[in-house]
Amino acid sequence: MWFWFALGSAVFAALTSILAKVGIEGVNSNLATAIRTVVVVIMAWGMVFLTNTQGGLKSISQKSWIFLILSGLATGASWLCYYKALQVGEASKVVPIDKLRVIITLVLAFVFLHEEFTAKSLIGCALIGAGTLLMVL
Repeated sequence: MWFWFALGSAVFAALTSILAKVGIEGVNSNLATAIRTVVVVIMAWGMVFLTNTQGGLKSISQKSWIFLILSGLATGASWLCYYKALQVGEASKVVPIDKLRVIITLVLAFVFLHEEFTAKSLIGCALIGAGTLLMVL
């Protein structure tokens, strides 16, 4: 099941890039990010209430609150950078560079989460890096 959600994420992220590139024309990138964020907040809370999971707020630990807030700040910074890059650059170049997040995530998962970094992971990272370089040059 995780695979289908991950694939859905990739499809919607691709749509996000194209729709954002068209929508950001003539709009300040920070304002565009704020508008997008409001839509995401409404959608996310809508799902919470639709699935009746709002009661779970009480059981979230302090550690989880801290890391969810930090994750939100990282997401906000990512979106601000991404929208500015999309505004001034070509989507066909911005998106591959943004996808270097795969390599960075694997390295961070190895360092902080102690996840396994295999030969397959190393080869995949090298191919992603080479593919990104090829696409942006």
